[in-house]
Order: sequence, then C-alpha cells, then structure tokens
Amino acid sequence: MTRKNSLALCLLLSVALVAGCKKKEEGAPPPKAPALPRPKAQPVAPVQKQISSATKQAPQLDFTSRRDPFRPYAPPAPQAPVAATPASPQASVAVNPDLLPIQSFEVTRFKVVGIVAGLRENRALVVDPNGKGYVVSPGMEIGNRNGRITKITSSAVEVVERYKEGRQMRQKRTVLTLAKKR
Repeated sequence: MTRKNSLALCLLLSVALVAGCKKKEEGAPPPKAPALPRPKAQPVAPVQKQISSATKQAPQLDFTSRRDPFRPYAPPAPQAPVAATPASPQASVAVNPDLLPIQSFEVTRFKVVGIVAGLRENRALVVDPNGKGYVVSPGMEIGNRNGRITKITSSAVEVVERYKEGRQMRQKRTVLTLAKKR
C-alpha cells in the first residue's frame, strides 16, 4: 500500500508542476508614445588640450661635464715591466695591462696552500708571491704564459703552459704540490 501511496504522490506532484508551468498569455503591448524631437547636442569644450607624445622629442642629455662613476678616485699606479733574460721563454711575452692579477706571475712562483676535494670537481687555494690567495678550479688560466689548470688531485695542481718559441708551439707541464704539514 505504501508503494501505491508514493506513486500517487509522485503523480500528483508532476501534475501540479505541469499546471504551474503554463505560459500566461498577455494582451497586446500598449501603444508607444510618439518620440519627442531631441534637442541639438552642443559640443563640449575639451577640459585639457591634448598633446601627442609622438611629436615631442626627448631632451638630449649631456654628460661630458660629469665624472665617470666607475673610474677609481686614485690614479692607477704604474707597473714596472717584468725584467726577463733573453734566454728565458718569458722574454717573448708582452706585458698586457688587461690581465688578471693571477696572470701576472710565473706559475712556478705560486704556492698551493690547500685543496678541497668536491663531488663534481676539486678546487685549490693558491697564493701568489705577494701573499694574495686565489681559489682555482680546472680550466682556469694562471701564470703569465697563458697557463691553464688541467687537473687538481688530492695533493697537486697540474698546469699546462703553451707558448710560441720561434715558429713552433711549445707546451710545458708544471706540477705545483701541496706543502707538507710539519
């Protein structure tokens, strides 16, 4: 019996919904009132004169009277040229002011102070004759004869110098060893 009651209730609800959804018909729309003539629109005066930025040129700035902010205050100290004997291979090397400080000494004058063994590559701490330290890795340039660090082991740094002697290119390997602990 409950099934019949629920079926009857559903039928009654569906009939009520259908009856509530019927469209009401409206009568004819009311006639429109005749359109009144519009008054003439008067042009509005612009608030501000419009200026195009395309026609205006930017002012040219003149920095000739200004000081260069990247130039040091003190004048650079003149470097004394390295005296080389004619028999040494260094005699053919010209002094270049654009070289880094690590490239201004012979490779044999550097001392290896420490070596750091890394996962990817080793690095070494070398000290020049003036006492300034540099952290170097394989592939970096060192020395005044275009030396390049080829290998850093746990106890030494290997440097290969390529230089021109006459018409031939020469190659010199130098091994800088780590100082022993005392």
